[in-house]
Amino acid sequence: MNEGRRMLSEMNDRSREVFRRVVEGYLASGDPVGSRTLTRHMSEKVSAATIRNVMQDLEYLGLLDSPHVSAGRIPTQLGLRMFVDGLLEVGQVSEKDRERIDATFGGNEHDVVSLLDRVGATLSAVTQGASLVLAPKHEAAIRHIEFVSLGTDRALVVLVFADGHVENRVFRPPSGQTASSMREAANFLNALVEGRTLGDLRQTIGQEITRRRQEIDALAHDLVQSGLAVWENPGEQSERLIVRGQSHLLEGGAEAADFERIRTLFDDLERKRDIAEYLELTEAGEGVRIFIGSENKLFSLSGSSLVVSPYMNADRKIIGAIGVIGPTRLNYGRIVPIVDYTAQLVGRLVSDRGKG
Repeated sequence: MNEGRRMLSEMNDRSREVFRRVVEGYLASGDPVGSRTLTRHMSEKVSAATIRNVMQDLEYLGLLDSPHVSAGRIPTQLGLRMFVDGLLEVGQVSEKDRERIDATFGGNEHDVVSLLDRVGATLSAVTQGASLVLAPKHEAAIRHIEFVSLGTDRALVVLVFADGHVENRVFRPPSGQTASSMREAANFLNALVEGRTLGDLRQTIGQEITRRRQEIDALAHDLVQSGLAVWENPGEQSERLIVRGQSHLLEGGAEAADFERIRTLFDDLERKRDIAEYLELTEAGEGVRIFIGSENKLFSLSGSSLVVSPYMNADRKIIGAIGVIGPTRLNYGRIVPIVDYTAQLVGRLVSDRGKG
């Protein structure tokens, strides 16, 4: 980010304007922007040849690219990153979009996951992208933990919460687990869980394992870590990742290669791989973050961008995330405030229900 801003500051006004207009033109149309097109929009009267020279300089810097020999230019990923960090003008949520989003929160159902599903569907419809919603973790204190073997490569961890909520999570245990090591791991954890949430337990487990390593063998230690690392139960009501509107990324005459990359992305999402990544993306601080193409390993194959914002509970603790996935030529100026607004609404909703 600092490098991009340095490059921007070193550009003269003409170069900066040419760069900005190429990116804005590409984001609006998806097509390369040519020098003759820019001559009609520049703030000063300059020739097409002069603009072509500036474009060549920007291409040399790695900010623009020529998809074909005689075509105009499109921004590179570096160019998009620099534009987003230094030149992007973020607008306000339009009254129409605000009304559609607000209407999503008009129901009175008590199931937060169902409401977030509806939020995701609305966000997808409003942005014409795919929406991503990471639902809150269940944060009640845990009463009991139990591990159950389902075979040589599958095990179940049963979490019984103090409020009566029960979650069953399937995970892949380390090799060599026995019924005895599973009981030992469960006994170790149950000695620690009283009054603690899963998040609390996750913070203290490393210290406790270090202090009491002699009480638990290496296999049980691995099992403890593996069992707590699983955040979700695919296909069950407790699943945390909600993705809606995948079809929006498959429309608009995408080329075959693009179609396959997008299919790969959503095959991964539907299998719920790397779910923890979505929360980790937002833990660096508040506010909307933008990940373009290969900047994020989850989207490096798809050529897609992710605009994501955390939402927080009443204690200002990040508990989930709201995002929109789309092509790298997203209308960032419009999408960013929509994601931010929706995340704030979700955070207030979760906080209010937590008081009830």
